[in-house]
Amino acid sequence: MRNKIKKTAVLTIGVMFLILGLIGLVLPVLQGVLFLLIGLILISLCFPKVRSFIKHYTERQPHLSPIIDKLERWIIKIIGEI
Repeated sequence: MRNKIKKTAVLTIGVMFLILGLIGLVLPVLQGVLFLLIGLILISLCFPKVRSFIKHYTERQPHLSPIIDKLERWIIKIIGEI
């Protein structure tokens, strides 16, 4: 039961970050790309297909791979395993 609540909370926060990221792409005040990255990583913790999409994209862009891996480890350290 606790994992289900945690998964729902992570998905909700991930969707909120994605929405903020989309708004941030239009408004110059918010950093849209950063919010989009965090939202995608949060959602990828619950959906393996999103995680494989991120891994596939970072293989094509090798300079992004260490950044994404570091951000993913940091988020997992904060919220724990799902």
